[in-house]
This record gives sequence, structure tokens and C-alpha cells, in this order.
Amino acid sequence: MKTLFIGNLPFSSTQAEITELFSQCGAVHAVNLIFHKETGRPRGFGFVEMDDDAADAALATLNGTDFGGRSLKVEARHRDAND
Repeated sequence: MKTLFIGNLPFSSTQAEITELFSQCGAVHAVNLIFHKETGRPRGFGFVEMDDDAADAALATLNGTDFGGRSLKVEARHRDAND
């Protein structure tokens, strides 16, 4: 399982929209969009958990693509066995 960092998201993005987008590359296990603690407003980034092969495909396919008028930034986040 890999976690992908997704940056430069439109502030109006929903978990359902991100799940649908990344599902084109394989099964999505979790989507976590980040919100500001005090205001509750979206911060424009989040994380997607996918199987290794699906995450690799999403990284190759979706990085730099237009989503809601913004160019997505997709990066792999590697976790230690202790995480």
C-alpha cells in the first residue's frame, strides 16, 4: 500500500471527486483531504491510499493533469514499517 500526496487541489474538491479520479488507475482505499483546524476551510491538498501498482499508475498518469482548472501535483509518500 502506498500513500500519494495530492497537491494544488481546487478548494471545492470533494472526497468523492478525488476517489472517482484516482479510481481510473485502480482501487482507492482511502482519501484524506486536509482542512484548516481553525477555519475549517480546505487547504488544497490531501492524501490518497492505493495498492502499490495502482499508486504507481496514478503517479505516472495524473501528475500534472488538469483537475478543476488546476494542475495536480502527485507525489509518492513512502512509509516506514513502523508507521
